[in-house]
Amino acid sequence: MVGLRVAGSEVGRVAPGARRGEDLMAQAAQKITLSSSRDIPFDKLVLSQSNVRRIKAGVSVEELAEDIARRGLLQGLSVRPVLDADGVETGKFEIPAGGRRFQALALLVKQKRLAKTVPVPCVLRDVTSDILAEDDSLAENMQRVALHPLDQFRAFVALREKGQGEEAIAAAFFVTPQIVKQRLKLASVAPALLEVYAEDGMTLEQLMAFTVNPDHVRQVQVWDAVKNSWNKEPYSIRRMLTETSVRASDRRAVFVGVDVYEAAGGVVLRDLFQGDDGGWLEDPALLDRLAADKLQAEAQAITAEGWKWIEVSTDLPYGYSHGLRRLVGDPSPLSADEAADHAKLLAEYRALEEEYSGQDEYPEEIDARLGELEAAIEAFEQRPLIFDAAEIVRAGVFVTLDRDGSLAVYRGYVRPEDEPREETVANCGDDLGVAGQGADASVSACQLPAGLSAATVITSGGQPFSAGLPDDDDDGALKPLPERLVMELTAHRTLALREAIGRSPDVALTLLLMKLVNDTFRSSGASGSCLEASVRPIYMSAQAPDLKDSPVAKAVDDRHAAWEAELPLGDDAVLWDYLSALDQASRLALLAHCLSFGVNALHEKVNPYGAGISASGLTRRMAQSEIVAQAVDLDMVTAGWEPTADSYLNRVPKARILEAVREAKGEGTAQLLDHLKKGEMATEAERLLKGCGWLPEVLRRSDLAALDGNGAAEGQGALNEEPLGAAGIDAEINLPAFLMADLPVESTAMMAAE
Repeated sequence: MVGLRVAGSEVGRVAPGARRGEDLMAQAAQKITLSSSRDIPFDKLVLSQSNVRRIKAGVSVEELAEDIARRGLLQGLSVRPVLDADGVETGKFEIPAGGRRFQALALLVKQKRLAKTVPVPCVLRDVTSDILAEDDSLAENMQRVALHPLDQFRAFVALREKGQGEEAIAAAFFVTPQIVKQRLKLASVAPALLEVYAEDGMTLEQLMAFTVNPDHVRQVQVWDAVKNSWNKEPYSIRRMLTETSVRASDRRAVFVGVDVYEAAGGVVLRDLFQGDDGGWLEDPALLDRLAADKLQAEAQAITAEGWKWIEVSTDLPYGYSHGLRRLVGDPSPLSADEAADHAKLLAEYRALEEEYSGQDEYPEEIDARLGELEAAIEAFEQRPLIFDAAEIVRAGVFVTLDRDGSLAVYRGYVRPEDEPREETVANCGDDLGVAGQGADASVSACQLPAGLSAATVITSGGQPFSAGLPDDDDDGALKPLPERLVMELTAHRTLALREAIGRSPDVALTLLLMKLVNDTFRSSGASGSCLEASVRPIYMSAQAPDLKDSPVAKAVDDRHAAWEAELPLGDDAVLWDYLSALDQASRLALLAHCLSFGVNALHEKVNPYGAGISASGLTRRMAQSEIVAQAVDLDMVTAGWEPTADSYLNRVPKARILEAVREAKGEGTAQLLDHLKKGEMATEAERLLKGCGWLPEVLRRSDLAALDGNGAAEGQGALNEEPLGAAGIDAEINLPAFLMADLPVESTAMMAAE
């Protein structure tokens, strides 16, 4: 009973021997005997039916065989002796674990690249082991740990640093060189972000997005900006990393050529993981300089034609030719060879059309050939124009870029100050214009009006300047819109009014009558003609860069081109007969179109000293434009204006941005944006306002605003102040989560529901 006492001192006296014995037994139990390894001839090995792998997955047997042929067998086979019915070893060995390696070896033997008796490293399981063959097979496949992708990326880098090229790495691991480039690119991301990815703090897709910009500092800045928000989508990361760059599909880049840009030291950001349309050009200033230099070279080549002036611009504004006389040229004739080629193409085109005229659809190859023939025939028919040499010396050329990045040259425009004076023409008689284009460019003093120079003057007009307000100038007060922005907005409104009046003969007639009544009853008189009613096209000195591409600009231009093609210009007698023969509807339509070019709803600087427009004149102009807008049912949303960062939001203080979001989406949504920096606020406001029909006050119609007590109707900045239920908050507001990242959950829910 003494040994059962539990006092600490007695336990120490009673049990020391027993404890030492238990320790020795534990040490003996921990000694493990591993299976022996042995080289077994290949022809003594057979696949085991106990192998649990039944479904093919991963690297193919053929690729594994090639890898073994290159580097040898990296891992031996797990085998067991094959016993006969009496339990006696037969000399064969089955493979429960390592079947794919055995199949790869068998393929090499079949290809005569490996001997049948080659020794194969094996781990031999003892026949008396109580571990089942299926157990071994399952354990080998389940206990393995796949390589972390980041380890693979870094391993590829290590191989490259030790002299292996991308092609060699790709061949060694049976992948394409593009995949190797992608892996190497992923490994080049900022080390801090790689550690985040290694700890599963970032998805592979997000890591891919960071490869678009090699600047590690910028990568870390972007991650810090998005890591605590819900808006961590790869597309958002890419946008933030490329927001100061220029797309390779930009017309300037297409015109210059990415190769030329890179040769000049420019850097191109590429996305190896998805289509990037050629990437992003990181140095817009260099691109602009290269584009200007190339345009200048093209203009220099045109000087040989003898024009008085050449205006060079990457982006001509809408209405650049207003007030200028357009020369009428004659198409240059085809040479004998060109005429023969044209006839040959035309004959082939007509023969194919006739051959397949009875079919519903052309065969694919015939349709493609017809398209090629059409393009070739059109190239022959679009002949360069020949102008009068006497007109060339007083006219000019515009050199710019087309929408697709090709060179666009518009020849034959005469400025009012370069028109020949009547006395000069009277003195010179018919001497001017005797020779055609290509004649001696030198003319007498009698032929050249005073002030004209024989040397071509090349000028380069800058693009319209628009700058946003800096954040430090924004104190939160609701300041008036910048004057230039108001001018640009009213330029868009003026163009929309022109388009609307041009298709509204009744309104145009009323407008003309109002002008005539005012001139008749309110003016001091007129002289010089029996009628002083005239239309002077209004040039918009301040306009947004995209105004010329707006729907209303295209509509006005198309209508103008259609009438220009129909009218017999140049002979007043013929023109009078033509106009007299028009039906009433056509006469009114033409009247409306011509009158529309005199519409002036522009906001301009008031000049109290007489030149320009007075304050009362500007007030009257804007009031009349409002009347006309109501008459034609003007809708600036339909006219193509929408609040973007470039057209409005980056041009106004933050208070104005919040006002726009508040009017369109409600107070709660506006409060969710008020903690953002101005650039981010403008970007998110653009997304929120897209498609909602909001307009600034300058572009709204007063009659529609009056119909709604708090805001305007559709297309006039309609408000959305209805309270939201909890279930509808996310769907209605549709804000990225990072906008609410700095706010408590309760606050965001309450604000969203206001």
